[in-house]
Amino acid sequence: MVEKLNLALIPHPKPYKLHWLNEDEDIIGKHQLDIKLSIRKYKDKVLCDVIPMEACHILLGRLWKFDQKTSHNGHTNEMTLLHHAKKFVLHPLTRTQVTKDQA
Repeated sequence: MVEKLNLALIPHPKPYKLHWLNEDEDIIGKHQLDIKLSIRKYKDKVLCDVIPMEACHILLGRLWKFDQKTSHNGHTNEMTLLHHAKKFVLHPLTRTQVTKDQA
């Protein structure tokens, strides 16, 4: 996706190896990328590590969750956060939305 969209990579300040994504060999995380993120009215910019994988999603991990002071409702699978003093609730996709997204 990075190559197809011709996005500008940034050298990672501390390259690292990942083994859990590929059982055959380590994957090396040696680049980063500034990405503008928009989920409905919520807009942000995220510094992402770039690794080769068979997916087209941004994985918002532990650091993003803590930086944004999020709370996760495990029952409804909703993520709540404050951004620029405004409350956002991110809802999971419905089955119809998932089917449409995968098509």
